[in-house]
Amino acid sequence: MEPINNGFGGASGMSRSMEGGAAGGTLPPGLTEEEAEELRVELSKVEDEIQTLKQVLSAKERHAGDIKRQLGISPLSEIKQNISKGWQDVQSSNAYKKTQEAFSQAGQMTSEALSTMGAAISQRIGTMRALPFYNTPRLGYNVHHSLSMPSMRSSPSFRSFEDKMGSIRK
Repeated sequence: MEPINNGFGGASGMSRSMEGGAAGGTLPPGLTEEEAEELRVELSKVEDEIQTLKQVLSAKERHAGDIKRQLGISPLSEIKQNISKGWQDVQSSNAYKKTQEAFSQAGQMTSEALSTMGAAISQRIGTMRALPFYNTPRLGYNVHHSLSMPSMRSSPSFRSFEDKMGSIRK
């Protein structure tokens, strides 16, 4: 009995000339000995064809690799090309387009909302500045007024800050 190579590096456990029918020694119901023999022969031929095709495919893959090396196509450039093509496929997909459109709309809506909110805050600050008690000393001092005060300009901390700023400008 000669074992049949199943393409996985080992024998399949079936033999080319299995006598007595199925592996258990009995034929499946409704199958005659002649039909079983025909099926065994056909199976053997199909397995031989599979093995031949695997060998041909392997030879073709080696040949393709040789051609790629001659053309200077490296595995890394192939990976880059595959990633680039994959990204193009993703960008052309309906899901990507819909997601991109949704994010674009969300960005526009957010921008509009922030703009509206900024305008409302600016308007409210303008209204507060117009109130009579806004510039009174009891609410605090005006920063612009404080910076222009000579007493602050002559303080050591202000001079140190001014010196540092002056050295940056030079």
